[in-house]
Amino acid sequence: MDELVTLIGEKVGIDTALARRAVGIVLAFLQREGPETEVNALVAALPGADQAIAEAGTPSQGGGLMGALGSLMGGSGGIMALGSELTAAGLSMGQMQTLGQELFAYGREKAGEDVMGAIIGEIPGLSQFV
Repeated sequence: MDELVTLIGEKVGIDTALARRAVGIVLAFLQREGPETEVNALVAALPGADQAIAEAGTPSQGGGLMGALGSLMGGSGGIMALGSELTAAGLSMGQMQTLGQELFAYGREKAGEDVMGAIIGEIPGLSQFV
């Protein structure tokens, strides 16, 4: 996980603590929204991923328009909720795209294209960030 966090920090332009939190937020999102078998394979291929997910915590169910949209989209809000979580953590849209590209490239390297392709194909809207 340290290698991934360092890579993300450098590519996204954030410190390692924020990079670790951002990776944890994305992996927790994938656990909630993605295909269980493939996400489990990805987490298993990334030593320390479970800890990063636990440290990221659970997302807050915001109120207002984003909360209403999330409710309409099946409860968790999908990719919009992920964007809100990452924004709250301090990332810009450009940083989120770089985070997604780097995280998924690393995932392809460690877990394989079949695993990552299934995850991307299962979560609506994710492909625009990876």
